[in-house]
Amino acid sequence: MSKIQEIHDHVSKGKVRIVPKLVEEAIQEGIDPNMILNEGMISAMDDVGARFSAGDLFVPEMLLAAKAMKKGVEVLKPHLASGDQEAGGKMILGTVHGDLHDIGKNLVRMMIESAGFEVMDLGVDVPAQTFVEKVKENPDVAVVGLSALLTTTMPALREAVQALNEADFRDRIKIIVGGAPITQDFADEIGADAYTPDAASAAQKVKELVA
Repeated sequence: MSKIQEIHDHVSKGKVRIVPKLVEEAIQEGIDPNMILNEGMISAMDDVGARFSAGDLFVPEMLLAAKAMKKGVEVLKPHLASGDQEAGGKMILGTVHGDLHDIGKNLVRMMIESAGFEVMDLGVDVPAQTFVEKVKENPDVAVVGLSALLTTTMPALREAVQALNEADFRDRIKIIVGGAPITQDFADEIGADAYTPDAASAAQKVKELVA
């Protein structure tokens, strides 16, 4: 089995302690760091995401895989050319005003980071205006992700999307929404570019949005 395949398999299995050692070995063997990242780790997370969406994997296993990848990236980062790890682009993520849920959002962040994006996480209970200000402060942001986990915070999601839609930078960003009570119909109604039902599909959708 090739070293890249070994890294791929161990990331998929969430082997947090083994992955960094394998990455170090691959670097010592002179394997291209970008190949280690893309074919070894990001591709493993794509597989994990697909298996999660199919119901073959569950949240704890997906979290372990994301942690294993994160540890591998820590070893790899000094060997990557500047900016390579953020080759996917930059994204802002947050749970809307009045909503304090962050487990789903954190899982989305891990999956999107695993897909090669830089994620700026604004946390929970984020006012609509804060999303707007952060995009203005970071003109290289390509995607804004908003989460609402309660039916009572759906109006805050609507308000945040409206504020972003009315901003003068709207044509250079994509807005993606999600959370337990959110549906495709609601996303369409409030003017978001995309909706995803879970963290794995969020990572896939973000990649499509910036392609």
